[in-house]
Amino acid sequence: MKGTYLKIYVHETRRHHGHLLYEWLLEKAKALGIHGGSAFRAIAGFGRHGVLHEEHFFELAADFPVEVVFVVSEEEAARFLDVLRAEQVALFYAMMPVEYGTLDGAPSA
Repeated sequence: MKGTYLKIYVHETRRHHGHLLYEWLLEKAKALGIHGGSAFRAIAGFGRHGVLHEEHFFELAADFPVEVVFVVSEEEAARFLDVLRAEQVALFYAMMPVEYGTLDGAPSA
């Protein structure tokens, strides 16, 4: 199947309506009927301001980048971004065309 890979970047500690933003994004996507999403915490990264955030062994409080990803239809991606615009969430995202599917685990003939 053809679809869209939607990637959203946020800071780990950023909040929206009192919730961590990456958790809020996953919950909002679920409420919209999107079938799956994941959040991945980076070990290092920098954004538009050029500030490098790196994980160190003894670091307790940090603000690392989190990547929230979805594989959706073009319509679902557009609908989700429209909701985020209406909520006035400021964030960076990337969309790429993707081919996806499932395997049933059965051996090939």
